[in-house]
Amino acid sequence: MKIPGLKILDRYIIRKFLGTYFFAIAIIIVITVVFDAAEKMDDFIEMHAPVSKIVFQYYMNFIPFFINQFSGLLTFIAVIFFTSKLAYRTEIIAMLAGGVSFRRLMWPYFVSASAIAGMSLFLSLSVIPAANVQRVDFEQKYMKRFQTNAVDRHIYRQIRPGTYVYIRDYSQVDMKARYMVIEQYEGNALTGSTEAADVAFDPATRRWSAPRHIVRTIDPITRKETFDQNKGRLDTLLNLQAEELGRVEELVKTMSITKLSRFIAQQRAKGSDMIEMFEVERQSRFTFPVGTFILTLMGVALSSRKVRGGTGLHIGIGIGLCASYLLIGRFAEEFAKGGVLPPLVSMWLPNLIFLGIALYLYRKAPK
Repeated sequence: MKIPGLKILDRYIIRKFLGTYFFAIAIIIVITVVFDAAEKMDDFIEMHAPVSKIVFQYYMNFIPFFINQFSGLLTFIAVIFFTSKLAYRTEIIAMLAGGVSFRRLMWPYFVSASAIAGMSLFLSLSVIPAANVQRVDFEQKYMKRFQTNAVDRHIYRQIRPGTYVYIRDYSQVDMKARYMVIEQYEGNALTGSTEAADVAFDPATRRWSAPRHIVRTIDPITRKETFDQNKGRLDTLLNLQAEELGRVEELVKTMSITKLSRFIAQQRAKGSDMIEMFEVERQSRFTFPVGTFILTLMGVALSSRKVRGGTGLHIGIGIGLCASYLLIGRFAEEFAKGGVLPPLVSMWLPNLIFLGIALYLYRKAPK
């Protein structure tokens, strides 16, 4: 099928680009699934996981995440692999000698990159969050390592500025906690707390209750403490939902971009100190697709010149650059989570750095 606006040369490059990309994706997926299944087979057998759930609930929902995670790397490798072959066979020289400018040569590459980036964006914003819900549910049912780590034993959350909740030994099954403390602060000074044991959460009313509770008050001037241990039943409505008590790193990965944005707004209103981590998740859903264009530009500029060493040299240099891109991205992510840099700056920094490298290589590429 002919696409309007694309010439024979464009279709040739697009076919080579996308064909190499999807072939690499298919090979890597097969290898990964085989090794992952071999590693987790003991869990599957011991927990009596049905084959249908292993295939359709776990691996079919695992594959989109894997594709998106390594899309940039495989895009870069695909570009270098087939472009260096074109250069080695002097096809690029023939194209340039035929009157095609290097800028015009980039057009089919960016059309292909747009298709890959669009797929990656769709996966990030819609498919992967929904798939993660199914995948996490499978892991908690049929894999021991996730059953024991579904919820931290010690949970500490900020529910509004100056108010924190500590929960110990919370069970997702019966929605009960062995112990809970609600603490109030003025600045860095503790001014009071409410403590209770055997606390239960009612999902219908969204209220927390306990048979008895203790109120502790601290005078802000004298720092004298008083305890009221004769309090009866605790029945309170907190700005804290049961779903927030799980591992938050896994929770945000199961949210669509709309739900994630609302969740971040809610957490910011509470004064949560985990906003950076949530913002990292949101920004990463956009930075990876945009990185596809940068890696494509860098790959073409790097591998379009015919050099001694051929495809192997190009692939070696390309893998080194791409590994540096991923490494800087990981460091930037940790900087954002640690509050060293704002998440918006940290998550886009690798793209900005390698955009500069790509433009430099582009200017040095054959004209």
